[in-house]
Amino acid sequence: MKKSRIIEGVMKMKFEEINDRFQERRLTSEEAAELLGVSVRTFLRKRNRTEEEDFEGTFDLRLNRQSWKRAEEREVRRITALYEKVYRGFSVKHFHEFAQREHNLKYGYTWTKNTLEKSGLIRKGKRGGDHRLRRERRPMEGMMIHQDGSTHRWIEELEYNIDLIITMDDATSKITSGFFVKEEGTESSFRGIMETIEKYGLFCSFYTDRGSHYWYTPEAGGKVSKHELTQVGRALQQLGIKHIAAARKHEGGLKECLERFKIDCQKSLSFMGFGR
Repeated sequence: MKKSRIIEGVMKMKFEEINDRFQERRLTSEEAAELLGVSVRTFLRKRNRTEEEDFEGTFDLRLNRQSWKRAEEREVRRITALYEKVYRGFSVKHFHEFAQREHNLKYGYTWTKNTLEKSGLIRKGKRGGDHRLRRERRPMEGMMIHQDGSTHRWIEELEYNIDLIITMDDATSKITSGFFVKEEGTESSFRGIMETIEKYGLFCSFYTDRGSHYWYTPEAGGKVSKHELTQVGRALQQLGIKHIAAARKHEGGLKECLERFKIDCQKSLSFMGFGR
């Protein structure tokens, strides 16, 4: 039995009890309406209808009525077919953005996600995800900027791996700079910082992994040196930007975010006829 039918049955019993007390003059119409959580007018209207139908009708007329917000079946079929035949493997967010921009989808992200889940095209994610230590995000844009790179065969025709360098805001995950280079290093780090500052101004702190172009580490696997600085470290110091090395327990967060972006980027390149 559907949950709505169970609720209707409970409401009928509750209404019958309160209506009996009203007929016995133990309750006023105002008190009866308050107990039912409806207006006096609604209580009297339901009382008249139940007397006419002797509780054989539907107590709540909204049941069995199709919501005017509900998408047409052909729209559901169009979107599920689009995902299955053209965008299979895209994340829901990425597919939703393409569908709105390229295919005139009018519904929101939640509708898209629920529609794909019901059709069995995607699996419902675990609530809260896997347990891991998470660092709290900064509350405002510009307080912290991330930077990291990902090596991959981004464009199949090149026949060798290249690096994608992403710089993003911690508070909003907005990508402030993104580009491909042959190999990640000091020059690519400076370019990401420069493009971010040119577009959005100076930021407060810079959060990176322990790569050798970011930090000098006296002992392998040990702590980074805060005194022997790399070129990137010296530039940040002169700009008054705090450089933060990712803790081992939190380092995976940025990698995970970049990995999700990498998958979406691969799909986009493939969709446009580049790479896999």
